Amino acid sequence: QVQVVESGGGLVQPGGSLTLSCVASTSARSIVAMGWYRQAPGTQRDSVAHITSSDDTNYAASVKGRFTISRNGAGNTVYLQMNDLQPEDTAVYYCYTRLRTGHDYWGQGTQVTVST
Repeated sequence: QVQVVESGGGLVQPGGSLTLSCVASTSARSIVAMGWYRQAPGTQRDSVAHITSSDDTNYAASVKGRFTISRNGAGNTVYLQMNDLQPEDTAVYYCYTRLRTGHDYWGQGTQVTVST
């Protein structure tokens, strides 16, 4: 069983920044991709940003240019640098890890609130 643990959420004012972290309890050799989704109250879970084991990235249009996803050298930790945060970015952010077996593992989520 792979554990996925997110951290770094919190309250920030509009225009501010936060960095989320996500650690997967498995070797990077077994990981094909990691990434982030978010879910605001009353809405579906939406894709935010993703990175593959070969460091290919993609972003939702709503965050492109403001958010940056990256991996650590070991390959089992991803970061989501979020700049110029806006109230519409308020959501619970979930990290997932996709293994070469085809299984996805999800974290419990971390709350990001953008408000004055």
